[in-house]
Amino acid sequence: MARKAAPAEALAGRGGLEQASPFSDPEAVARYAQNPVRMVPGFEHLHRMTALLLAERVAEDGRILVLGAGGGLELQAFASFRPGWRFDGVDPSAAMLELARRILGPLAPRVRLHEGTIDMAPEGPFDGATCLLTLHFLPREERLRTLIEVKRRLAPGAPFVVAHHSFPQDPKGKALWLERFAAFALESGMPAAQMSGAIAAIGERLPALSPEEDHALLRDAGFEGVDLFYAGFTFRGWVAYGP
Repeated sequence: MARKAAPAEALAGRGGLEQASPFSDPEAVARYAQNPVRMVPGFEHLHRMTALLLAERVAEDGRILVLGAGGGLELQAFASFRPGWRFDGVDPSAAMLELARRILGPLAPRVRLHEGTIDMAPEGPFDGATCLLTLHFLPREERLRTLIEVKRRLAPGAPFVVAHHSFPQDPKGKALWLERFAAFALESGMPAAQMSGAIAAIGERLPALSPEEDHALLRDAGFEGVDLFYAGFTFRGWVAYGP
């Protein structure tokens, strides 16, 4: 599980293809909070929708696991949404976790941060879990293992909300959707040279799956009631539930 820099920061995730190394770069960490809103359609609304989906089943004093928590933006959004929720956030980048502490400010006492991958997450059981803009960095087998480990830590029927790059993998469809992703980012103010590098990196290095494959992987991990709730060019988001 990981988090991102040019080209990785332009992939609109948090974590690099070599685990935390890109976000050990102080400049990349400093830029992190500026870029997702320019690259991910409806970025702030994605956080709000995720919180609403969690709130359907998570009590006012619920405990939530957040994978890829470095940077702190979703933690800040979720903690502001429900003042009684408590969180465990996991991320492999120490620098990004430090940024999360700064972003959280007075909300930080409700959050425990853990450096590492899913294996460093507490056993739970958690009332809900999220993984936003992160799973697309994991190869299929590691992604499946991570999903299984998330499910194992959830209380029965607890919601899991996940969103990341997920787009057709045939050459023609892949090229078309990556061009659309780049066009959105350019119109939002991202530098053209940076987006050119991002497209090359996604096409050549990112182990992204198609939406159909991502949906099937959630089922293979043992989740039930898998539903698509978000689609924004190359990004897809699902809500699923522990059995």
